[in-house]
Amino acid sequence: MSSDLQAKDRQYLWHPYTQMHDYATRELPCIDRAEGLFLYDRSGKPYYDTISSWWCIVHGHNHPTIMGAIRDQLARLDQVLLAGITHEPAILLAEQLVQRTPPALSKVFYSDNGSTACEIAVKLSVQYWRQNGRPERTKMVGLTRGYHGDTIGTMSLGGVPEFHQAFSGMLFDSYRLPSPYCYRCPDGREQATCNCECLAAYETLLAEHGREIAALIIEPLIQAAGGMIIYPAKYLARIAAMTRARGVHLILDEVATGFGRTGTFFALEQAGVSPDFLCLSKGLTGGVLPMAATLTTDEIYQGFYGEYSAGKTFFHGHTFTGNPLAAAAALGSLRVFAEGETMAGLPAKIEHLRQRLARFADLPWVGEVRQLGLIAALELVKEKAGKVPFAPEERVGWPIYLKGLEEGLLLRPLGNVVYLWLPLSVTMAAIDEISERMWRILADPTNIAGMGR
Repeated sequence: MSSDLQAKDRQYLWHPYTQMHDYATRELPCIDRAEGLFLYDRSGKPYYDTISSWWCIVHGHNHPTIMGAIRDQLARLDQVLLAGITHEPAILLAEQLVQRTPPALSKVFYSDNGSTACEIAVKLSVQYWRQNGRPERTKMVGLTRGYHGDTIGTMSLGGVPEFHQAFSGMLFDSYRLPSPYCYRCPDGREQATCNCECLAAYETLLAEHGREIAALIIEPLIQAAGGMIIYPAKYLARIAAMTRARGVHLILDEVATGFGRTGTFFALEQAGVSPDFLCLSKGLTGGVLPMAATLTTDEIYQGFYGEYSAGKTFFHGHTFTGNPLAAAAALGSLRVFAEGETMAGLPAKIEHLRQRLARFADLPWVGEVRQLGLIAALELVKEKAGKVPFAPEERVGWPIYLKGLEEGLLLRPLGNVVYLWLPLSVTMAAIDEISERMWRILADPTNIAGMGR
């Protein structure tokens, strides 16, 4: 970045999830353009976008089909409200989303980011119960280490204290279940042989408070922002069945996991689960434009349907709800899925990534290597046998992030967890190159806090 731009950045910009003091004397990478798997800075240096630009880029950057769909739409209609108005891209996208999700999901409510998609599901659930004879159902259930966004409502359902503890006094009370953190199972059980004993707490909660619970919200198969905690499909199937048995709504937050990330189009497919609400965003448009959708059932929809005087209207909306350009981008992304070999090619890529990462498990500071589809995570530990974590103040991820930039990798560790969230368009050769560059970083003890220094 030029010194002039860097100075303006420091003067005017406040970056998200960033301690700006880190860049008081250090330049931020200034990305000028992108193509495929690469981001290019202003000097022309390429960086592999190994985290899909915060988990949203699906088919690689600047995909011609998506770009073409946006250009075509831009020539016709840029923006129009969706309240009392409709337009073709929103209609056709809703149709395709319903066709690609479980049969019970038949209605689509648009918004513009993952936080709002989840908050809409929560509000719909609570209002549904209030106006359909169960007003006592107002409580929500979330998971420790779960993350559903940064609004007041979604923070109230999340369990990542590093992000949300400063706002604890503003949040509404919700019930919290233990995280299905298999690597750090408090009972010392092995994932392959456990019977999800950690769900006993939910069974007790439902028995004691089930009548007042409106919904459970959960990220299917992986708690992403909570530390890339991958858990078995049997856990999701079991918790969904328990939820159903008590008549509680099930909200699946597939904001991060949807659109092929986990090896199936939606993560819920691996557990055979159908929710009352499905929240989508990030990869919905291929990661190109902001958009979100909350899908629900006809039963929920009918609970709001009636004469205006009945007072059942869902008074919620966003200026850019169903934006035509974003909807066109999403239709373009779905066209790429339909016309290409994106999903068919995933199993071989997933297995290749697994093989390339296997050797990392032998490093003394890698406690666990875990993988779900093209998502992979390496949890770094100070002492392997005891699974002793690095202390937060050791900030183990910071030197790895900096070394990644030197190696042409955009890595952004979550605390002690170094992860990959690869675009589905990644090639075998790119997996080889990315994993080799990561090996050079992580195999060198001088890059690991407290090791070899």
